[in-house]
Amino acid sequence: MGLFHRIKTSLCALVSGRYAWPGLDISLPGGQRLHLVGSIHMGTRDMAPLPPRLIKLIHQADALIVEADISGNETPFRDLPPCPPLRERLSKSQYQHLETLSDELGLSLALFDTQPLWQIAMVLQATQAQKLGLRPDYGIDYQLLNCARETQRPVIELEGSESQIALLRELPDGGLSLLDDTLIHWHTNARLLQVMIGWWMEQPPIEPPSLPNTFSHSLYDVLMHQRNLAWCDKLHALPPGRYVVAVGALHLYGEGNLPSMLKT
Repeated sequence: MGLFHRIKTSLCALVSGRYAWPGLDISLPGGQRLHLVGSIHMGTRDMAPLPPRLIKLIHQADALIVEADISGNETPFRDLPPCPPLRERLSKSQYQHLETLSDELGLSLALFDTQPLWQIAMVLQATQAQKLGLRPDYGIDYQLLNCARETQRPVIELEGSESQIALLRELPDGGLSLLDDTLIHWHTNARLLQVMIGWWMEQPPIEPPSLPNTFSHSLYDVLMHQRNLAWCDKLHALPPGRYVVAVGALHLYGEGNLPSMLKT
């Protein structure tokens, strides 16, 4: 089975029209009934409030499960050791590309000079989302967390912010591949964000769009495939019950996607 067919098959299940958002139900052999939600971590004002049917699912759930509980105010980038200057860590072309993009975004390159490369990539991506009109407080997982708190539903983390930062810190060359992919696929990533916003703003399409991969193969394995494997184990280990599981929408499609792992 080809990669495109696998992507199309899994996305067809994801956007089959059963829900007005990217979501699907999976029942596991251990009695865990999961509603998987394809979250966007930053959203637009029109993406709030959440659909009433999704809120009802939260009310009926035994717990909400998220990648990390982002409802607090603590920054995940605290206590990071300074890095050598950027000119020592980037090629001339990479430095110039970053300099040009920073100027376009109104960011000071000097602020990045001693930051890890993966952190620079994260800041660039967040700034890009903000330029597209997205805000963290309208993100789907943030809204789901607020709903869970209001209804006193327990919250379970699949990873937690500290584990996510630890993963990024372990990337080779200080996260150069993540920064490089961010720079190379800058415009493609903007289009991908707009597609995912459309999944929430409108009824998800019956025929899913062909979505590009904005990660290199090695980075996709670390940030998507391996994490899906770990999450699959944690979800199978849950006590029997009903759960709403919110993960980044891109984890629900493509080769090694979370739904296909849970079904095997």
